[in-house]
Amino acid sequence: MLKKMVRKVTKVAKPVEAAMVADAHDSMKKIALLGLGTVGTGVVELLALRKLHGVAVTHIYNRNVEQKRAAWLAKHAQKPAHKLIENAAWTESIDEILASDVDIIVELVGGVTPAGDWVRGALARGKSVVTANKQLIAYAGTELLKLAAKRNAHLLYGAAVGGGVPVIPGALQGLGGDSLTQVSGILNGTCNFILSKMEAGADFAEVLAEAQALGYAEADPSADVDGYDARAKLVILARVALRSEIDVEAVETESIRRIAAIDFSYTREMGCTIRQISRAQVDGRFVRARVAPMVVPKSLAIAGSHGTLNTVVTHGAFGGDVVFSGHGAGAHPTAVAVVSDLLAVVQGSAQVAQPVRKREVTGEVTAPHYLRFIVRDKPGIVSGIAGALARNGINLDTILQHTGFSKDRLPFIATVEPCLNTTLRKALKSISRMDCMLEPPLCLQILTAEDKSV
Repeated sequence: MLKKMVRKVTKVAKPVEAAMVADAHDSMKKIALLGLGTVGTGVVELLALRKLHGVAVTHIYNRNVEQKRAAWLAKHAQKPAHKLIENAAWTESIDEILASDVDIIVELVGGVTPAGDWVRGALARGKSVVTANKQLIAYAGTELLKLAAKRNAHLLYGAAVGGGVPVIPGALQGLGGDSLTQVSGILNGTCNFILSKMEAGADFAEVLAEAQALGYAEADPSADVDGYDARAKLVILARVALRSEIDVEAVETESIRRIAAIDFSYTREMGCTIRQISRAQVDGRFVRARVAPMVVPKSLAIAGSHGTLNTVVTHGAFGGDVVFSGHGAGAHPTAVAVVSDLLAVVQGSAQVAQPVRKREVTGEVTAPHYLRFIVRDKPGIVSGIAGALARNGINLDTILQHTGFSKDRLPFIATVEPCLNTTLRKALKSISRMDCMLEPPLCLQILTAEDKSV
């Protein structure tokens, strides 16, 4: 009797197995990759190594496609990534991709145009989109999310902020129940790499060249070193974490280009270092937002962030401070976020939707500041600086001057007590007109030990 029962079970097992295979085949999600550069290659490598079920890369878009295809397949001939896409259709026609039967488009080209038109075209056809494009999401994220919802498609962009650091899903899902009022931290791994290397004694131009050679910085590094990359990410975090829609162009942004070795020498003496800090804080109908190099006390945890690490701190009315930290630059950290979003789409995970309020932006902040001057030495310089500050109601705190520099090009610094940064700029405009000044003064906000959110 037992043997008969076993035989019966064996007979029904085969058609059930076949049905499962058929279901798996029917549920297979077809993926098109737009761009097979550094990050795109990282995505393919990760998909191949993870051997994820339910996804197949069926189409690849790239400029100069024949040349790119031959070079890429030759380079990866003995790797799992080669097998994953050896049968994919390669094209340099975006219309061919949009007209195909792919389910998910992974956009890794970057920029607002033409990538924005491609993403709109995909969403309008009901195709889901995964992107790492922080500029596009910063400028058009709200519009694109509405289009995705209208067409019953997904738009996920976890890789747009923080590389492999899950700050976007963390803020949306993990902290969705809190009321977040501030987000701040280090959002650009390239700047963090440069500044932490300079802290150790390297020259800006030398470290920038190293960052470019390692693939952390583009040939034109403006987006990174001038703060535009971090600005886009801060705008996205303001929308996701603070539920505030703010104008990208209205966010005050300052470059790290003028930071020099002497600044690290002086700040080290102050018990501080320098990092590019991005901050946004809800203040009534305003969001106070800035991206700038700032003087950071070594007592703050963020001062210890080196290399390509990104660190984001959110402050919630109920949950307090939450810290996200990890590598924010490079192919594989970013690929992790892209593949995680792909898995979410394949498994039908719904993105948390929160009401977003449009708010005005201001860069005004009251804080102590670090001032560095390069002068042709002569009597009366300090009194002239102190007088200009006093006329604007600003008090000098300390003055530091190292020996060993030429009187013809003498660097020294001053710190001032907490004051409004817009008022300080008026004083510095007057000071920069002094005939002893060889270049405009460098002005950096000083974070304090009370700045617990960083």
